[in-house]
Amino acid sequence: MSKAFMLKPDLGYLNLNSDRALYQLNVAELVEEALKNGEGTLADSGALAIDTGRFTGRSPKDRFIVCDEVTEKTAWWGDINIKFDPHNFDILFEKITKHLNRNDFYVRDAYACADERYKTTIRVVTETAYQNLFANNLFLRPQVNEISDPEWTIIAAPSFLADPLVDGTRQSNFSILNFTKKMILIGGSGYTGEIKKGIFSVLNFILPEQRHILPMHCSANVGREGDTAIFFGLSGTGKTTLSADPERELIGDDEHGWSEDSVFNFEGGCYAKCVDLTAEKEPQIFKAIKFGALLENTNYFKGTHTVDFTNINKTENTRVAYPIHYIDNAVIPSIAGMPKNIFFLTADAFGVLPPIAKLNAGQAMFHFISGYTAKVAGTEAGITEPQLTFSACFGKAFLPLHPTRYASLLGEKMQKHKVNVWLVNTGWSGGAYGVGRRMKLAYTRAMISAALEGDFENIAFEADPVFGLQLPLSCPGVPAEILNPRNTWSDAREYDQKANELAQAFVSNFKQFEAGASEEMLASLPKVVENTH
Repeated sequence: MSKAFMLKPDLGYLNLNSDRALYQLNVAELVEEALKNGEGTLADSGALAIDTGRFTGRSPKDRFIVCDEVTEKTAWWGDINIKFDPHNFDILFEKITKHLNRNDFYVRDAYACADERYKTTIRVVTETAYQNLFANNLFLRPQVNEISDPEWTIIAAPSFLADPLVDGTRQSNFSILNFTKKMILIGGSGYTGEIKKGIFSVLNFILPEQRHILPMHCSANVGREGDTAIFFGLSGTGKTTLSADPERELIGDDEHGWSEDSVFNFEGGCYAKCVDLTAEKEPQIFKAIKFGALLENTNYFKGTHTVDFTNINKTENTRVAYPIHYIDNAVIPSIAGMPKNIFFLTADAFGVLPPIAKLNAGQAMFHFISGYTAKVAGTEAGITEPQLTFSACFGKAFLPLHPTRYASLLGEKMQKHKVNVWLVNTGWSGGAYGVGRRMKLAYTRAMISAALEGDFENIAFEADPVFGLQLPLSCPGVPAEILNPRNTWSDAREYDQKANELAQAFVSNFKQFEAGASEEMLASLPKVVENTH
């Protein structure tokens, strides 16, 4: 529906002037607005290409939660969830709305959770048209007659800068969640990932407590036989790539809920990494970069409007946001049944973990709550090369509750539904980062296909002596020698030393969870050898 015929909502509850609001613009109108405002340019594929400015990734140290009666005793406070004063929130709210009222701004009503039983309505108020296009692409899109009053409101203004000395922020940018007022304020950053991860954090707080639903930082797809697969992993580990399988239908690429009888997408779109993207490697994502898609921080080949996906001069965290129906085989609505296979994806910068291993129940819980990977360059400010990290539940940065709450829910659901769990290393083989090579995508796809199709059921396995993981001795389409990572190193003793080093890191990290761990989990700790020579 054209903006000329869409009745504007009363924004008085936000201290916003409704006459300034450009409400529920369609894709063409938003692109036109963005071009008129000088926010970006059109790539020759038709996609809108923009720069997010100073921030090309999330800024975790500037994410806050208002500490009040709702959150004080329930939130997992610390370096992930940083307390923010309610009074300072109110002051910032007044300032940011006054800032927006100076010019036209963009308003969109949307919702999260594809399963209608758990629908959460959202109003997104943005300073720029491109942010509103992002909200259109990433959230679920109601029909005009389905729009209802929002439960949550997001206000995002990149050009509004906080005064840390007055406003209680760390620096001029911020992202603040208020669970009492059901509002998210984002200022000083044009990186759109702050918008989507804000709502993800909200759902991570609400759904386990109120609905007994496990919120998951994962991608998911479903096969022709109705077999759902879930892919856990942090940004850069391959969630989006590996779930975009032409032989299976895509449920979603990043955020899902696991209820008593369904796996459902929180979102209505995908936010895919673009670095080194080609039509050959990832045809579905490449094909989705067309009119209506939003490219972030990419570069053109000189003198053209053709995107050079190898160019990372702005950031390695180049992105494209598009509606899920841009993927030909997407499930609409994005709901499926119980999972049969779960994959924990890790980009192991040590080159120690196997390319695929089967986990027992205790190991699955251990690796879920450990959430080991390497932070990949560009996904967060200041990260320029892969760094060892443990992110509880493969999404520590988005967990308002203690990780054991999510881990216990996962364990309960895994055992109830008898799910196969696999650890998959999409990182390095033949040596650590800088020496070894990144695992070939074709090999990873072949191993995941073998797991999905049951090809490992009649294949022998061997136990890894350090991590206790079960490694298959063969896999269709994959050289047998790479299945045991120790065989890929030129010096086995160096491998043993590095494996011992990683094992020690796992054990040290797990100490914070030992008090609440089951015997199965404790038995799954890797074996640290005092002397590897």
